[in-house]
Amino acid sequence: MKYSILNTDIQKFINENLQADISKLLLKGIAFDAVETKDIIEQIEAKKRCEKKLPTWFDTKNIYYPNKLNIEQTSSEITANYKSHLIKGKSIVDLTGGFGVDCFYFSKHFKTVEHCEINDTLSEIVKHNYAQLHIQNINTNNIEGINYLKATNKTFDWIYIDPSRRHDSKGKVFFLNDCLPNVPEHLDLLFKHSQNILMKTSPLLDFSVGINELKHVKTIHVVAVNNEVKELLWILKRGYSEKISIKTVNIKKIQNEHFNFFLEEEKHAPSHYNKPLSYLYEPNTAILKAGGFRSISNQIMLFKLHKHSHLYTGEQLVDFPGRCFEIEKVLPFNKKALKKEGIKKANITTRNFPETVQQIRKKFSIKDGGNLYLFFTTDFKDGKIVVICSKIN
Repeated sequence: MKYSILNTDIQKFINENLQADISKLLLKGIAFDAVETKDIIEQIEAKKRCEKKLPTWFDTKNIYYPNKLNIEQTSSEITANYKSHLIKGKSIVDLTGGFGVDCFYFSKHFKTVEHCEINDTLSEIVKHNYAQLHIQNINTNNIEGINYLKATNKTFDWIYIDPSRRHDSKGKVFFLNDCLPNVPEHLDLLFKHSQNILMKTSPLLDFSVGINELKHVKTIHVVAVNNEVKELLWILKRGYSEKISIKTVNIKKIQNEHFNFFLEEEKHAPSHYNKPLSYLYEPNTAILKAGGFRSISNQIMLFKLHKHSHLYTGEQLVDFPGRCFEIEKVLPFNKKALKKEGIKKANITTRNFPETVQQIRKKFSIKDGGNLYLFFTTDFKDGKIVVICSKIN
């Protein structure tokens, strides 16, 4: 950590050039003898990435930023705040502390927080930043998290861990055994130090894969922000062997969308199908990731259009965790029927349909935008249809 970066004039320069053209700054050079140009550029780039993702850090004076990769990999304040409300107690240890955003929010719900980070520079940066943020109940430990547990006799109310995929792990499907730390391999050690584990993983991890590799999974949270799934949160409790609950949230500016179900009940829930009725419902991405397709139909009393379409319909307007539309017309999918409508501009969505949005736009000369919504999908009789809708806000 290069403390000269915290010089008043250098900090002023960084703040004044957050919107500057980096290539021009590099070409021109920066006239500070105490700090190299590349180090100041790194601070500018990293801080810019924090403006929306980490506003508390961005708005605090004398924050020292690591490289932008660390910023990309850290939790956002929105998701860190969400997960901190899931758990509470006297003590928690974060085995993969990183830039320390999760620990910052855990500190609001725990008496003591242990932050473990193997990178000595990053650990030093985090310790400095906590002082600027006036956080006094987080201890920073420059040590790899698993080694920290092996070296201590302490027990904790909770253990938090965010394993990262190894660089040689290829493809979209991955296993927890491919991550560092290897959680399945060290599960007995983790449960020796706490009855409760909260683990964060990428949305790419398949539920069945994670459940098969782990023991004592109690709850899986699927967290989306503005309809983009950001992370999966796994709660493990020592000795737990009952039904696994799935809790989904889509965090929005005005009101969050929640939907919960039990994994085992989803497997055996009956499905009910119907043609498009008065309203069309499209689940948010958290529910789509969670696979609660039968549960949402049964809980909210809606019909599915098709087993694989994941669109729902009903005669009544209901409170629904996703997008709601009023159906204006349903057409069979053919060029003549759609051309007759004279639609030149519309928002297009495909669900369980053989053609892409781009192919449809080209075929029917429909531009993007406007107030009309077209769903190209398959009905329960395997017929290809177009549902013409207007969105209900």
